[in-house]
Amino acid sequence: MRPLPLVALVLAAVLTGTPATAQARPDLDRATGALAEVRTPGTAWGFDPAAGRMTITVDDTVVGAELTALRDTAARAGAVLRREPGRLRTLIAGGQAVYGGGGRCSLGANVRSGSTYYFVTAGHCTSFASTWYADSGYTTVLGTRTGSSFPGDDYGVVRYTGTTAHPSAIYTYPGLLTVNGAGNAYVGQAVCRSGATTGVRCGMVTALNQTVNYAEGAVYGLIRTNICAEPGDSGGPLYVASTGTVIGILSGGSGNCTSGGTSYYQPITEILAAYGLTIPYSVSHKSVGS
Repeated sequence: MRPLPLVALVLAAVLTGTPATAQARPDLDRATGALAEVRTPGTAWGFDPAAGRMTITVDDTVVGAELTALRDTAARAGAVLRREPGRLRTLIAGGQAVYGGGGRCSLGANVRSGSTYYFVTAGHCTSFASTWYADSGYTTVLGTRTGSSFPGDDYGVVRYTGTTAHPSAIYTYPGLLTVNGAGNAYVGQAVCRSGATTGVRCGMVTALNQTVNYAEGAVYGLIRTNICAEPGDSGGPLYVASTGTVIGILSGGSGNCTSGGTSYYQPITEILAAYGLTIPYSVSHKSVGS
């Protein structure tokens, strides 16, 4: 997946008849073209609605000549360069925890195709393990990986083969929130996320279609929020608490839940479309082993 064209800003200018109409598209194309060349790990970029401009974010690992070069790129693109504390990384270590390959991640959502049930999580998790378990002792099998994409995207799909109950719900530490479907994010949306390391944290969507340059490679089209996250929260759901709507799964972030941070999410609707999956609406299901 590649960044979507930033047509919304241009359309707004057309509808309001502002003088920016003639120059908005070329300016955005110029900025996007320049920032698309950035491959430095520890950076993220995209249109920031709050600033009204393209923004490139750098973490604490970007210093010296790399930082100087990125300042030059930002100036050439007419973009804002912003530093965020901590290190931007994928968050390996659900809702509830799932285990595989010596790592721990979080389950994003239970899904199905016909009568076959799966769960989705982050692709940087499923890329290093094919069999996933419900416990750190690797005694309770959940299922086997059937699809994985990372980098470029960041999602993976695991087919249930065990007998562990897998409700269409989000674990809210404690309690369960019934999932009522999947939806799309919008800027300013009030959202929460659930993860095995830090539980439930809430905030809002601050930007869409963000590109993040991890050490492993770039991931495109992500949702950005002002919610903190830590290793082990990866793959957990981003959702609207008032409606039980899942809108994304956690890819990565910077900062932590002590001092605060920023987190990025793979849109859930893209994952469902890629594999022909749906989110079941009933409260609970048993694995059918099919």
